[in-house]
Amino acid sequence: MPDTILQSPVLTRFILPFLLVFFIVFAILEKTKLFGEGKKQLNALISFVVGLIFVSVLYPTEVVSNLVLFLTVALVSIFVIMLIWGFIFGDAKEGFKPTGWMKIGLAIFAGIAFLVALVWATGVFGKLGELLFQQSWSDAFWTNLAFIAVIAIALALILSSKAKSS
Repeated sequence: MPDTILQSPVLTRFILPFLLVFFIVFAILEKTKLFGEGKKQLNALISFVVGLIFVSVLYPTEVVSNLVLFLTVALVSIFVIMLIWGFIFGDAKEGFKPTGWMKIGLAIFAGIAFLVALVWATGVFGKLGELLFQQSWSDAFWTNLAFIAVIAIALALILSSKAKSS
């Protein structure tokens, strides 16, 4: 039993997909004037029939529902990325103004934070942690990776200091 009317199968499986297809088809027919000028009733009737045919078959309705869910998640994700981008790379009139290397560092940090938040929000975080840290190969892998990272950082610092002194 659904908790709210918005979770009702009649609404989610029939009414909302029907309305979505009806309005999209109607808008396309109105914009293209396929049947001529001032044919709103004909366009509405054709859109109505196409919408009914659409919701009468389960598979296309499921595909469109999944695409709409993906679209909403993608739009919110892009909005968050653009908001963070604006905070980092926006032009501040007064106050703290990050320099070039600070902007790059903040952008990398924000990107990593966004990916971690996305993994957490999707509920994959626990499974990912189990995959990466609770396997038979995990201890050896992470130890070796830490050693390689330390050696790479040390080499980069040594090579950069030699390049500056030359």
